[in-house]
Amino acid sequence: MEWEWALEFLKGMIKPAAALAVVALAVVMSYFQKLGLEGEMVYSILRAFIQLSIIGFVLEFIFNQKNVLWIILAYLFMVTIAGYTAGQRAKHVPRGKYVAGLSILAGTAVTMFLLVVLRVFPFTPRYIIPVAGMMVGNAMTVTGVTMKKLRDDIKMQINLVETALALGATPRQATLQQVKRALVIALSPVLDNAKTVGLISLPGAMTGMIMGGASPLEAIQLQIVVMNMLVGASTVSSIISTYLCWPYFFTKAYQLETKVFTLD
Repeated sequence: MEWEWALEFLKGMIKPAAALAVVALAVVMSYFQKLGLEGEMVYSILRAFIQLSIIGFVLEFIFNQKNVLWIILAYLFMVTIAGYTAGQRAKHVPRGKYVAGLSILAGTAVTMFLLVVLRVFPFTPRYIIPVAGMMVGNAMTVTGVTMKKLRDDIKMQINLVETALALGATPRQATLQQVKRALVIALSPVLDNAKTVGLISLPGAMTGMIMGGASPLEAIQLQIVVMNMLVGASTVSSIISTYLCWPYFFTKAYQLETKVFTLD
């Protein structure tokens, strides 16, 4: 039975392989435009192909398991990779990978807990893993931008922040405007996407359901849930990341850690 499933999988990859013609067109255009992106395009698509193929087999295995431990392990794996990636974006934030990982874990766990408690989704691999993946992916992007922007803004306005601290302000009070600016910039794409969803493009979850034969009304209902959970998880994760950054930006005496802001 396992071999039969593998053969069916390989047959199903014929159409994705045929779609490589579009990538070939992009490679040719890059070559004639002298962009130098041909190798990176081929590498990216090859890597995506291998990663998605492996994940397909892994998910098939997890979906057939009844132990919830597999759901938790898959979720923690996604959070770990997301935390590392977001930390790389905010590489000048001390222990940025841990800050990002904890922020993403907290934001997505709270959101997922509410969805399960409210019976929006059942706690099964087929529902939780895709939902967690969408939330973790969005929280990763938002958290990375928030941390990087916050550190960069404090560096640019370091004199203003130090003046506020000298006048008796707490780290939160001294960096309130920088925190607000970082959160607004990081969350704007998520909110803009929510404002224009369905008007400019049909999101992935909705498109997948429609192409799978589901009613457009059912697809809309799912997409509304998805947009709500993405906004919630991204907001919680980004806000928590600002709180977790403060101990590394300031000393216990409420002074700026100057070495954090002298790095290029």
